[in-house]
Amino acid sequence: MADKWAASGSSLLSKGLCVTSPAQLVLWCTGQPGQEQRQKQPLGDCVMWTSWWLLPLVAVCTADWFREEAERIMQSTPVIDGHNDLPWQLLSKFNNQLRDQRANLTSLAHTKTNIPKLKAGFVGGQFWSAYTPCNTQNKDAVRRTLEQIDVIHRMCQMYPETFMCVTDSQGIRQAFQEGKVASLVGVEGGHSIDSSLGVLRAFYYLGMRYLTLTHSCNTPWADNWLVDTGDDVAESQGLSPFGQSVVREMNRLGVIVDLAHVSVATMKAALHLSKAPVIFSHSSAYALCAHRRNVPDDVLQLVNQTRSLVMVNFYNDYVSCKPEATLSQVADHLDHIKAVAGAGAVGFGGDFDGVSRLPSGLEDVSKYPDLVAELLRRQWTEAEVRGALAANLLRVFEAVEEASNHAQSPEEEPIPLGELETSCRTKHGYSEATSLRQQQGALLASLAPFLLSLCLL
Repeated sequence: MADKWAASGSSLLSKGLCVTSPAQLVLWCTGQPGQEQRQKQPLGDCVMWTSWWLLPLVAVCTADWFREEAERIMQSTPVIDGHNDLPWQLLSKFNNQLRDQRANLTSLAHTKTNIPKLKAGFVGGQFWSAYTPCNTQNKDAVRRTLEQIDVIHRMCQMYPETFMCVTDSQGIRQAFQEGKVASLVGVEGGHSIDSSLGVLRAFYYLGMRYLTLTHSCNTPWADNWLVDTGDDVAESQGLSPFGQSVVREMNRLGVIVDLAHVSVATMKAALHLSKAPVIFSHSSAYALCAHRRNVPDDVLQLVNQTRSLVMVNFYNDYVSCKPEATLSQVADHLDHIKAVAGAGAVGFGGDFDGVSRLPSGLEDVSKYPDLVAELLRRQWTEAEVRGALAANLLRVFEAVEEASNHAQSPEEEPIPLGELETSCRTKHGYSEATSLRQQQGALLASLAPFLLSLCLL
């Protein structure tokens, strides 16, 4: 009997058949019409054979099939990732000297991202992080951010066959058609604008298309996630009046509001205020990992109501709340966000080259097809997968573009001087404006008795 089962298995393999479902197995065993007529065999024999020989084969075949399906889908809908810190690695390792032999992006070692890995991972769009740490706040944050924006542009100039710097949703689609990585600038941390609406606008003109309202520190106008842990003190109770001006100006310009790193109060304030959908460029689900960098379910419900987007972070500490995590656990976060906020609210924000620990199976940017295969294995539809890969982000981006209005007058009122750390800054503009207001106040005070007498006449 064992010889018969082995012969049956050999027959199956010799026909080039890979049984990928119970229905296909029954068709083969019973000789039902399929691609060819098959000799009917006793179903009992076939089930016995299946129990110890075919099922492992089926598992292997289905794994291959899901991976092949993932690659098929990604050939026409490559992934747009919300956050990659390769520019920070270029600064840290090479001081942004791209012509350094070691910085060659086709052979770059000891990073999670290089050109071969991007191609293997079917990455078609990337928000590159123009990041500068919180210790630059009130110091050289603007200069440091400009340098990181510059290195992103130079990546596109130095590798034009791979990267295409774009600033709108149509540019992303054009890069897809040309088989290049659409490269966009995301500024990670509101401290980078130094509480200046003018700097915000200048960054927009230089290509910034999202701004993360805070990093892991408060700005004078928005609170960060450490407020929710008790490790920082709420200063703005979410968004200050000036912070609200920042969000309105981002809407006017067409800059995506990014709520990764902010406090829950800031999340809710921005979601209620913004006229366009927002994103979490690299955050996961708080219900699965109770880390304050993640998004709680009540906020996910607001994400659903505003047609916003959560791009899931792969950092182990945000995935499992432990030093170790797996690809399957990342898929759990994607499942949860889809269940609570809807399939249109899910995206990928791997945080590659910005974190120290990554899940097994997602070690670098080449591994995206394996994650997509896992979603297909979990019965995500092709449309849902294409949404998570790119369509959801494109929808949000297009909505942000539609809500923008450059004909509208820009926000102009500066942040009050008293809300700024002033030890390393001048007071140009503030001193004259303050003096003028004081003069106006004194004039009104001196005229008060005269005006009162007129009213009594």
